[in-house]
Amino acid sequence: MTSEILLRFVLTIGIIVFGLGVYWLVNQHLLARARNHANALPEPLQNKPTIVYFTTPECAPCKTVQRPALQSLTDLLGERLHVIEIDATQHPDVAQKWGVMSVPTTFLLDENGAAKYVNNGVTRLEKLLEQVKSL
Repeated sequence: MTSEILLRFVLTIGIIVFGLGVYWLVNQHLLARARNHANALPEPLQNKPTIVYFTTPECAPCKTVQRPALQSLTDLLGERLHVIEIDATQHPDVAQKWGVMSVPTTFLLDENGAAKYVNNGVTRLEKLLEQVKSL
């Protein structure tokens, strides 16, 4: 009985570690794609940290959580931050090049235009602020 519980525990830990590894690899792949396609944005990059925010008009979490968080971040940092909002339905080629699989998705680029973070799904203000400060 005890060895069976131990085996299940080890398998569970193994599955969790494997899942985290796959998640990390997918994010690294998305960041590499973003670095290769930073020049394919509808707006030119400025020499400051940039958030590239992919959304759609029908996205409820985008309207209720993500957009207000980005607005608060913009109010807080002012001219030190550039936000580019991209409607994935109007620019599907850009979303495809960047590897966007769902909305909202945010990419954080440093002042040189290199992608440093990708957030799939809703990202809270606190996490975005922490990521921007680390740039």
